[in-house]
Amino acid sequence: MVDIYYIIKCMQKIKKLLNFWLPPILWALLIFSFSSFPTVKTSEFFLGDFILKKTAHIVEYGVLATLLYRAMINSGIEKKKAMWIAVVTAVLYGITDEIHQSFTPGRGPAVRDVIIDTIGASIFIFGILKNIKKMPLIIQNMYNRYQISNQ
Repeated sequence: MVDIYYIIKCMQKIKKLLNFWLPPILWALLIFSFSSFPTVKTSEFFLGDFILKKTAHIVEYGVLATLLYRAMINSGIEKKKAMWIAVVTAVLYGITDEIHQSFTPGRGPAVRDVIIDTIGASIFIFGILKNIKKMPLIIQNMYNRYQISNQ
């Protein structure tokens, strides 16, 4: 006989798994897809082009680390451990992304980009999450609304 309680529990676990782990997976796929396009000049001014692209790296990997952190703390991993794992995972993904770019026409791997990815992940995790109580109310509300805390 089918145990309805067991089925409901399984469905709830699957929903929670998808709710917290699907966003970082989709975000990683988005980063991968951006890396699949040949490089595009965004500005005639080299410094402007450089700043725009490197800011994108910081945000991309900061968001990835934050989504990973969110998934981990909502899966029962202790906050401090989740912070470190999120940053390390984002950096490792950044390394694989640079390898992927070596196969994309007009692109190539750059250690500088991995360093910038590391800075982005670290700023978001250690800079923002460690200081959330000092942030403007709007950021604190987003932190709570998107379950970036397991409280």
